[in-house]
Amino acid sequence: MSGYEFSSQAVSWLQRDVLLFANSIGATADELQFLYELDPRFTVFPTYPLILLLWSQCEKRYPRAPVLDLRYAVDGQRQLKIHQPLPTSSAGRLFELRNKVIGIYDKGNVGSSFETEQQIVDAGTGEVYATTRSMNFIPGQGNWGGPRGPKSLNYFHPDRRPDATHVVHTTDNTVFLYRLNGDYNPLHAVPDAGVKMGLGGVIIHGLYTYSSTCHGLLRQMCNGDANRLKVYQARFVSPVRPGDKLVTDMWSTGIMDGLEEVRFTTRKGDGQIVLGNGRALIVPTTVISSL
Repeated sequence: MSGYEFSSQAVSWLQRDVLLFANSIGATADELQFLYELDPRFTVFPTYPLILLLWSQCEKRYPRAPVLDLRYAVDGQRQLKIHQPLPTSSAGRLFELRNKVIGIYDKGNVGSSFETEQQIVDAGTGEVYATTRSMNFIPGQGNWGGPRGPKSLNYFHPDRRPDATHVVHTTDNTVFLYRLNGDYNPLHAVPDAGVKMGLGGVIIHGLYTYSSTCHGLLRQMCNGDANRLKVYQARFVSPVRPGDKLVTDMWSTGIMDGLEEVRFTTRKGDGQIVLGNGRALIVPTTVISSL
């Protein structure tokens, strides 16, 4: 199972898709670099490649793997590495999504997990634009005799006041705007699906929270400069409901291999953590100022 590669799939996008995504995650009118296609700094928001990964959902199961019902899979953790910014449109070029299995793990009574790697690649040149490591979890579907898998690294935040905080107020419309990016799961629109799954009703897309938090990090730690972000990861801890307030606390922990490390958590207004194990690597301001 490890190392199995699926057939590559063509992916494409327009400037309109990029603009919609930026709006859907909360970019504001003072960020024309994300919202106005004629701005000289116009760029694709760095987590947009995750939208292109929706193409990979057409795979129903993994060959040589136990029969797992992927309809019940939930996001566990995602790490995004940005090798270079995507062009603001794919028009005139051929881009591919390349998807492979890293491992499928048996977690016993609690379920199974599977780790995959996705890359967005220019098929003409072979250049890689973004690499995502995704860990997904399928509750209750374990005990099939497979390997337990490696333990994931934990990135704890310092025991001090955060260096920056970003607050987002979601609304009932948050899910309806974000779903226009292509994730039309009824769980994020009407209460029936969430009630059947024991979630109590509508929940917000996990990748909305992931990207909205990234937006806050760019504002607070990168002065809105998307090109400074090189690695971004977080663990999905608990669901978010329309109307919840999201508070992201951020701590700079120093320079690692030439990049500044920022650790973060996102919590609801009541203090419940929704994104944990948050870590970003960004180009330090000292490097920016010397260019």
